Amino acid sequence: MANIKSAKKRALTNEKSRLRNRMVKTNLKTTEKEFLAAVESGDADKAQEACKLASKKFDMAASKGVIHKNAADRKKAQFAKKMNSIA
Repeated sequence: MANIKSAKKRALTNEKSRLRNRMVKTNLKTTEKEFLAAVESGDADKAQEACKLASKKFDMAASKGVIHKNAADRKKAQFAKKMNSIA
């Protein structure tokens, strides 16, 4: 552990943000799996809603800096491509 007060505070802050980022990334993976399950089932309405929700969550994660903006855009494009394949 660090000796300087600011370094101790920074270590605590880093740990908090690490846990928050991990929570957001886990939520993203779950949302993505739900979308893929909806696409596999062939239910267009359910897949449309899941795609909308997943796109929103990826945008929010990118805005908070959890993932890169280009990574979020790439995932959203992949979702749209899958949506168009079942429609």
